[in-house]
Amino acid sequence: MAEKVFITCAVTGSSPMPTHPNFPFRPDHVAAEALAAAEAGASIIHLHVRDRETGVPSQALDDYREVVGLIRQKNDAVILNVTTGPGCTWMQSPEDPAVAGPGTLMFTAERRLEHILELKPDMCTLDICTMNLWGGVAINLDPMITRMGEMIQDAGVMPEIECFEAGDFVFADDLMAKGALPKNAPYSFVLGTKYGLPATPEAMMYCKNQLPRGAQWTGFGVSRHSFPMAAQAVLLGGNVRVGFEDTIYLRRGQLANDNASLVHWGAEMIERLGGEIATVGETREMLGLAH
Repeated sequence: MAEKVFITCAVTGSSPMPTHPNFPFRPDHVAAEALAAAEAGASIIHLHVRDRETGVPSQALDDYREVVGLIRQKNDAVILNVTTGPGCTWMQSPEDPAVAGPGTLMFTAERRLEHILELKPDMCTLDICTMNLWGGVAINLDPMITRMGEMIQDAGVMPEIECFEAGDFVFADDLMAKGALPKNAPYSFVLGTKYGLPATPEAMMYCKNQLPRGAQWTGFGVSRHSFPMAAQAVLLGGNVRVGFEDTIYLRRGQLANDNASLVHWGAEMIERLGGEIATVGETREMLGLAH
């Protein structure tokens, strides 16, 4: 178990809107949930944005700009970790398998990083998987990820390497070896997607054992696996992620009122397991981020 454990809260995500009376999607609501999660003990806020009218995932720079600005107006200390995930989804056409079908969303590296290059958050997630995901294929090939990794570093932003399946760790090693990713980049293990790493103690142990010595990491499970995998991460020396992106439940049948409720449960779990919650300042030290 690590001496200190930091908490990340992923406040809204990009999956279809769940049935929840307080699920945040308007910029002001996403920002308010982020601020409350930080107050509850989250050192890192992971951000996606959504259309303020419909709640569908947004890739609009103005939406990112508004959410980040609203958070920073009231809290300039919490670590902001903004997604770069949109823009890697390919759907196969039913008429011609060589043609992209409806729902395909493929961007250039510059478009995927537009908001990162302007807003320069502390961190950004970087999906490096190529796999069956979200009903299509997530495509993150070497030329794209190399370009993105170099641009992220040039902007002074720390990438968090998101690993969905076993081969991602080999890919990460190769990217680090050629300088496309920094040697001290943290990892997150996404456990429980249908065709990715399973949400099991064995899978999390495997993930941990693939990392460079001393790497910081967060392990989390999606849906019903959220808190069981959070506990496993603490026991194995990692960090915790909670939030409405991953689950809207505290336990089976019990909805969380808000993201802060999930953070409170995560903090209590860490303490009951004998861990200590890292402050924002301590988390910055752990990740090598500027204060």
